Parts: sequence; structure tokens; C-alpha cells
Amino acid sequence: MSLDTVLSHSIPLRHPGGPRADGCALVLMGGGARTAYQAGVLKAVAAMLPEGGAAFPFRWLFGTSAGALNASFLACRAGDGAAALPALGEFWLKLRSDQVYRLDAPNWVRASRVLAGWTLARQVKRHRALLDTLPLVNTLHRHIDLQGLETALERGAIDVLGVTASSYSTGEHWTFCQTRADSTVPAWHRPGRRAEFQPITIEHLMASSAIPFLFPAVPLWVSGHREHFGDGSMRQLSPLSPAIQFGARRILVVGVGQPQRAGLAGRHDTAELTAGTIAGHAMASVFHDTLQADVEQTMRVSQTLARLPPEVSTLLPYHPVEVMAIQPSVSLDELALKHVNELPVTTRHTLIGLGALDTRRGANASAAALASYLLFEPGFVHALMALGEHDAWRRQDELKAFLAPAGSPAAPGPVR
Repeated sequence: MSLDTVLSHSIPLRHPGGPRADGCALVLMGGGARTAYQAGVLKAVAAMLPEGGAAFPFRWLFGTSAGALNASFLACRAGDGAAALPALGEFWLKLRSDQVYRLDAPNWVRASRVLAGWTLARQVKRHRALLDTLPLVNTLHRHIDLQGLETALERGAIDVLGVTASSYSTGEHWTFCQTRADSTVPAWHRPGRRAEFQPITIEHLMASSAIPFLFPAVPLWVSGHREHFGDGSMRQLSPLSPAIQFGARRILVVGVGQPQRAGLAGRHDTAELTAGTIAGHAMASVFHDTLQADVEQTMRVSQTLARLPPEVSTLLPYHPVEVMAIQPSVSLDELALKHVNELPVTTRHTLIGLGALDTRRGANASAAALASYLLFEPGFVHALMALGEHDAWRRQDELKAFLAPAGSPAAPGPVR
């Protein structure tokens, strides 16, 4: 890849007037129930803001999959200032699986794979997916105030909300953006990914979080025609790109990847391959976290730009971008293993019947990985949020410096 290609795809052109010097973007990655971790991180961030720092700390918000739900919740409450951050945690603590999805199955479905398969086949025929997500539609209508988003944009609390989804029709990765009326950022089209500006709706959120096979695809209108969309984590090669396109100089990104996916890799099971192992691996592939590679590339190019002589750098139409990424410090598979039995009874029994949740083997690690995307239950949510708070406080000095307004004593240099 040439330097020009890297620059044009990773580092923004200087727009007329430039981006706001004090602006910070927030990028939230996807991962089903695992994204409760982000609520913990942001709760800690709210506590770190300086006294009197009641303003909402992010000007641009972008989210993928369940991260898009978190970003939308925050954007709709940005008018409340920094209080929106802990409010996200309160939402997660009240959430339950039956408010996200429904699986109609008799208790005796765990008796055999034939019965479990029949149950899921009936679900697919009825809902075009393994799970009925009408409960999530109702939950989002109750908690995502889209009028609040309009108000936040009109009053300048934020500049944009972006939601990503992947088109089953064309294979392209789309970012749907709702911006302030005076925004001058044009829509973009890169190989395999593009943007369209339109009001964000509940349908956009459902499309972005439509985990393949588990949740049904959602039709959306783009460029004058209808396409079917699924989870934005699929084919997501450049998660930082939307924030950079809008001219963000600082980007805080919170992922739900982990140091080593096989946090339980040392516990090798000598028995035959199970459906849970395959399903867990497939789910991890859908949510394969490209975040670190994108962060490293952006920082490398930014550091190169910062080292250029002033007489050269001022002539270039690019500027450095500072990125801070926070991800779980321990395996979320291992964390989920402790909470597998909190899954709704019908879901747990159906997965057991299919052999995808083999608790008889001492709670297989990959089975826990699969369950972790569906564990919208208090025990797991509390554990994820606690981990998020821990990881954020562990880096509090770095976070405080990163979030400090430009020109303040705690503000960092142009490039880390």
C-alpha cells in the first residue's frame, strides 16, 4: 500500500476552517452483550472529568452493532451533558435477555438434538432468524429518544451520530450519519465501504446489531433502493475511518476484543469437536476485532506527519490524529464461563439440545464464548461493567490527559 493510499484512507484532509480544536470522537465497537463493558468504561470516564466539566465530552459518536446502540443512547442524551455517561450504565443494569430477544421453546427441548433442531427451524421460518428480536425493537423505542438526538444536534451538543451496518445485498460496509444542519462533510465512497447521510431510525440500529443467523436482517433504503443489512461488525476493516472523515483530531475507542480469545486455551478438551466450539469460533470470526490494526496504522502515519519539518507539514493537506484505545484486560470468554447458567431457560435448554452449550464437559470454553453474546443478564453485565471501570481507572492519568480540552495544562501533545 502506498503512502498516499494510507494517508487518504486514514488521515483526514484539512477541511476549511478545520475541526474544532477541543473536539474528541467516541468510537464504540460491537459484540452483543459484551458491550456492557463500554458502559463501565464510560461510567469511570464521567467520574474523571474535571470539576465543573458537566458538558458532554464527545463531539462525534460512531458505533457498530451493540456499540451502535450505546452510541445512540449517548447521542440522544448528550443534551444532559456528562450525566449521559453513567445513565448508559443504569440502562444496562436494568436490561434482561427477554428485553432483547425471545426464543419460544418447550423445557424438554434439551432432550435431543432433533427436538432442538425442530424448534429452531420453526423459529427461522417464523422470524427469518434463530431468535425473535421484537423485544429489542420495543426496548429501543422506550429508551432511545430520537427527538433528543435532533435536539442535541441542533443545540451543538454533538456534531454527528454514525451507525455502521453491512449490506447482505452488495457486501459493502455502510456508515449512516445524522449530522448538524451546517455540516460541510461530504459523503464518501471507498472500496468496500461508504457513507450515506440520513436521519438515524430504530431500523438503522436494528440493522447494525443484527447478528448473522441469530437476528433477522433489516431492510434499509440507500441511494434510492432497498438493501438488506446485518451486523456492522462484518467486513469492518477501518473502524476509525468515519471519525477521521469528520476531521476528529482525538479519538477514544472502546472495543470488546481481548488479549487472547482463547482465555481458556490451556484447558484443552480431548473429546470430539462440539457444536459449541464451532459456533463460538464462527461468532468470534463475525466480531473479529480489526481495531488494533487500524489504531496502529493511524498512529504510525500520525507520528510520521508530526516528525516532518514545519515548512513541509504546513504544505500538506493532512493532520495527525491521536487515538486512545481501551479493551478488556482479561478474557471475556472466561468471564462468561462463570455466568452461563444465567441464560434464559429456553435459550439454555435449546443450546444444550443442539450440543452448542456442553455444560456436562465442565462448561466448554467455546460454549461460553457463544453464550457471552446473548448473556444480557445482571450477573454478567455487572461483571463486564466492573471490568470496564477497572480498566479505565487503571489508565486514569492517560485518560484525563487525553480528554482535557486543548490548551489546558493537562492537554497532551499532538501525537502520543
